[in-house]
Amino acid sequence: MSRFSAIARSVCKWLWYHRNYIIIVVTPLALLPLPLIYPTSEAKCGYAIIIMALYWCTECIPLAVTALMPVILFPMMGIMKAEKVSIEYLKDTNMLFIGGLFVAIAVEYWNLHKRIALRVLLLVGVRPSLLLMGFMIVSSFLSMWISNTATTAMMLPIASAVLQQLKATEIQAEMRDSQNAAQDNHAFELEIKHTKQEMTIEKQQDVDKEYKQEGNTDSLPESRKNAMEEKYDLLTKGLSLSVCYSASIGGTATLTGTTPNLILKGQVDQLFPGNGGVINFASWFGFAFPNMLIMLVLTWFWLQFMFLGFNLKQSFGCGVKTSKDKDAYRVMREEYRKLGKMKFAEVAVLVIFILLVLLWFTREPGFIDGWATVLFNKEGTFVSDGTVAIFVSMLFFVIPSRLPSFRSYGYDESGKKVKAPKTLLNWKTVHERMPWNIVLLLGGGYALATGSEVSGLSKWLGDILAPLQKIPPFAISLLLSLLVATFTECSSNTATTTLFLPILASMATTIKIHPLYVMLPCTIAASLAFMLPVATPPNAIAFSFGKLKVIDMVKTGFILNIIGILSVNLGINTWGYAMFDMGTFPLWANATNVQP
Repeated sequence: MSRFSAIARSVCKWLWYHRNYIIIVVTPLALLPLPLIYPTSEAKCGYAIIIMALYWCTECIPLAVTALMPVILFPMMGIMKAEKVSIEYLKDTNMLFIGGLFVAIAVEYWNLHKRIALRVLLLVGVRPSLLLMGFMIVSSFLSMWISNTATTAMMLPIASAVLQQLKATEIQAEMRDSQNAAQDNHAFELEIKHTKQEMTIEKQQDVDKEYKQEGNTDSLPESRKNAMEEKYDLLTKGLSLSVCYSASIGGTATLTGTTPNLILKGQVDQLFPGNGGVINFASWFGFAFPNMLIMLVLTWFWLQFMFLGFNLKQSFGCGVKTSKDKDAYRVMREEYRKLGKMKFAEVAVLVIFILLVLLWFTREPGFIDGWATVLFNKEGTFVSDGTVAIFVSMLFFVIPSRLPSFRSYGYDESGKKVKAPKTLLNWKTVHERMPWNIVLLLGGGYALATGSEVSGLSKWLGDILAPLQKIPPFAISLLLSLLVATFTECSSNTATTTLFLPILASMATTIKIHPLYVMLPCTIAASLAFMLPVATPPNAIAFSFGKLKVIDMVKTGFILNIIGILSVNLGINTWGYAMFDMGTFPLWANATNVQP
């Protein structure tokens, strides 16, 4: 029996180690009866989508490689011609994504994001609640423009340095208080004097240095030591979660903040070509930014309750008051001082960044004619947000990183004399930092959406979901947002939106509700992956940094998921309802892109 058990364990281990190969081979073979028994275009397209969905969820092969499968499957099954499928992989939305990433890379390369972060934290202060608020504000703002992962990776070391200093200075204060209390006791005072006689001044200084730098609690009373360790463990967990959660929340505020937002724009333009640019940078920001603020405030209250309690007098405070606060403040000020004065390159990147945002907002704001309409007299349709992003990002490869000078520019890393200043960005830097796989993921999503329309699968799914017409629209939106938020906990948010949005679009057109009424909240819900460390890279970084347990993230993230779903549905039924005229079924929703 024991031998049989050992063999069974060995087989199970072998299967687990080779699970990716098994999934790759078994999945298409197991699903093959679907297109063979029902040789319709809908079944063939469904076969391809199910395979891709399983590959995406299990990540048995890289996500970007899975996204290329329509190039193979759709022509072989007679759903679309090969050239039609290939065209889907480089749409205008991909250009918007690439241009936005050029800006993000420039901001990171010249450390402008760190300067912004430290400047805001110095303004906010270092009291626990203010510190929590400061890190959330900075993380959410930065993640609106650069990747959530980069934001989290940059902010957590800063949080670590500040917390270590807070802990060390509090221990120093406790030690001083203990010694002062001991001097009031004559018998103990004699013991202290005797001990000090045995210890040289040099050793005493070494001990003081150790307490200050390491935050050592060994010489504190046991009860006080445990209380302090527990306090800073909670504060570390709270700050870690605040950074990763606010990075995910901040990414929802701008069209380029996270990939699902761009997928929505691409899918809407792909499925409803006559929509007139209903989703652009300005319209998205007008809806999503207030929603982001609401989520951020509620998240702060929840994290405050979970990790700091509601003794606001003690944890909130105002300004820098105690020596402990001053020492922690000094750490941040020293980090900011190390950055030095703003270089010409940083100023140039900041100006280009502000120019990009202004051009995005004023291109076609909606309530008045934008500059694209005034200058080109084409109602803004010839110039898109992607055009603006590529134009502005090209400036990084033109503008020098230093002002031209007749004097020497110094020497490079290899010791050669620099005869001319380098530009703000070079292609080597971009190539190393650009996540090219996302471009293929976006393209794969557009190919799936078009294939679903051409094959008739979208219409079939819409007919299946037609009974939902009896349910109030707000309830449909709420339930679907909950479904997507749950699904994204165990799947990539990119894969989740790619799979769900075409289905939601066909359902909306079938039951005659505004497509954005369900597509928009579900897109934001796909970014609400708060419960598991594996749900999103920021969660994984915070989990490894903050001494967190899975249950800590689950307890905190579950409530935040509910907060996020309620918040986005509040937005879609209030200011979003008015912005996008959700009360009427738009004419453009009837005209879908079904060209094979």
